[in-house]
Amino acid sequence: MKIKKPKVSEEIPTSSMADIAFLLIVYFMVTTTFAATRGLDFSLPPEDDTPPMVEKEEAVLIDIQAGGIYLVDQKPMLLSEILEYLKPKLERNPKKPVIIRPQPNAEYGYMVNVFDELRQAEDKIGMKVQNISIPTQREIDMFWF
Repeated sequence: MKIKKPKVSEEIPTSSMADIAFLLIVYFMVTTTFAATRGLDFSLPPEDDTPPMVEKEEAVLIDIQAGGIYLVDQKPMLLSEILEYLKPKLERNPKKPVIIRPQPNAEYGYMVNVFDELRQAEDKIGMKVQNISIPTQREIDMFWF
């Protein structure tokens, strides 16, 4: 006598999946603690009809050309003259921004020389250059005119 094996269905029974998903949603909703989130506490300044006047601040631009030619605010200068040029400007505003912009074909060492010279300003002229910026080539391409 031959016993026939029962045929196994190829489908996965999913009839109760919706019930299980619903029960899980209800379970997590009930067990989750609900807390009222508070925003950041800060106080706004008093309303003022006259906005303060902000002076336009122009930075000192040190442009480094190929061959070690330094242009400070479009004026050619030697490396040793840069700090003397900056001294009166730093006396008026100690946080005067100084931007070092090397041209792509200028050697890297010239930029390092300018940066070192600016970092030694406190020893040489008695004032520290606090705001030195070296923009990336991408920033120069995007924002420079």
